Amino acid sequence: MLTGPGEAREADIGIAGGIQEGLLFKKGKIIRKIKQNNMVEELKKEINNIIKEKEV
Repeated sequence: MLTGPGEAREADIGIAGGIQEGLLFKKGKIIRKIKQNNMVEELKKEINNIIKEKEV
């Protein structure tokens, strides 16, 4: 999900996009700031981490 900070905080995982960067949110908390070029890649990694956590 790529959205604003208010909506990203409500999602299980989300990115609030800004100029050339974004904030990666997980369950309402900021995980880290990421560069625009890496947003999709980092979001996929976090989604895969969530999937792995649920498999255990």
